[in-house]
Amino acid sequence: MRRALLVLAVPLLVAGCTSAPAAPAPPAPVASASAAPAVDYAAWAGGKSAPVADKLYPRRGNPGLDVLHYDLKLDWAPASKTLTGTATLRIRPTKDAAGLSLDFTALTVDKVTVDGVPATGAVAKEKLTVPVAVTADRPVTLVVDYHGTPKTVPMPSRRGDADEGLGLHVTKDGSLWAMQEPWGALTWYPANEHPSDEALYDIAVTVPKGWSAVASGTPSAGFRYSSKDPVATYLVTLAVGKFKKTTATGPHGLPLTYWTRPKVDDNLLTVLKKSPAAITWLEKKFGPYPFPTAGVVTVDSISGMETQQMITLGGKVTGKWNKEQAGNYESVLVHEYAHHWFGDSVTTRTWTDLWLNEGWTTYVEYLWQQERDGFSDADLERYLRQNDAKLRKKAGPPGRPNPAYFAESNVYLCPAAMLKELHDKLGDKAFFALARDWVQTQRNTHQDRASFIAFVNKKAGKEYGPLINKWLDSKTTPA
Repeated sequence: MRRALLVLAVPLLVAGCTSAPAAPAPPAPVASASAAPAVDYAAWAGGKSAPVADKLYPRRGNPGLDVLHYDLKLDWAPASKTLTGTATLRIRPTKDAAGLSLDFTALTVDKVTVDGVPATGAVAKEKLTVPVAVTADRPVTLVVDYHGTPKTVPMPSRRGDADEGLGLHVTKDGSLWAMQEPWGALTWYPANEHPSDEALYDIAVTVPKGWSAVASGTPSAGFRYSSKDPVATYLVTLAVGKFKKTTATGPHGLPLTYWTRPKVDDNLLTVLKKSPAAITWLEKKFGPYPFPTAGVVTVDSISGMETQQMITLGGKVTGKWNKEQAGNYESVLVHEYAHHWFGDSVTTRTWTDLWLNEGWTTYVEYLWQQERDGFSDADLERYLRQNDAKLRKKAGPPGRPNPAYFAESNVYLCPAAMLKELHDKLGDKAFFALARDWVQTQRNTHQDRASFIAFVNKKAGKEYGPLINKWLDSKTTPA
């Protein structure tokens, strides 16, 4: 999850995350999905989801639409700070509706078509509305041409990195970088902004000579990126800058790419080069890395984000680089790579269950630190319980998050403490077998509290629902 790097709400265990109404297109006849040309949507079947409404953030996402595939053709002009885009969305309506509604803001819509027929598209209150009748399970193709200068939107949190905002950031020198959890994709393309709607992606970016464009997915020539595994919108990234490209090889020939800012990120690059060792360690615990490529892009942020196949890592380092800062970044790197199993490949269904992503990756991070630094199980137990009590008092139980306090430290450390107790009860062999099976047998699926409890009970052959629920719902640290 978006992880603050410089000011953490909980210290490391050892010292050392205005809507601008667009001008509508010229009047055109209202299109109808019944006029759809013959298109084989089976090519995008891997992006099929079962979207749901979110109780914490009901304004975001549309459970009536299942986006199967995003094809984004983008052009960035650093001098004028203008993004020009054509977004082609293959959409499966999940119910009959009088129109299409997607999250989108601050950019001007130039042209809209539905199944090749001209349509109107208006942006208001951070929604793009296209008045075209659609029918359940009859896919349509929406194409939106747009342009403008992206603007970030607020993050609903008290975190130290909340002031950065969400979405696509534009820097003074014309560079771009994105951080968008729980939302932010709407600042640079029309999107169904909810984790329950994952989709396949193709992203192609045109930039001036001397500039590079980096996005999530498997890279190919000409700054093109393709995601054959489904991706939630919050796990998509885009960065444009004058990057230095470094390639490496991970376990079993896994291609790795590090994109860093010359001179600015030289110290960070030494940490990024530990990626093969980190991924090898994670594979021993949880099975094969779930995607065909991996890497990291460094940006002008204080956060880190587990964006799929390409981690987005904030490179704002204050003070003199030292061993403690290097160790902090190393731990964050492990945390974000761990998310590629816990969160990217197996994704939470709603934001209420963010603990399911963050609890696992926080506990994995602590296990890494324990092996690296040699502290005892008793030290870890004491640390988790002391901080669990403080966080529950400050932010409440992790299974009942406050929508105004998105991703507070309680959804990281408190469920990690629960996993520590589960680990103690099951023992190493059974616990890691459970964790491995959780991520390997349910790749590219959405999960929640109920499905996790059912899985644990089945694998353990014993009822652990009361233990898990108590850790998630109690206002005080369970005994």
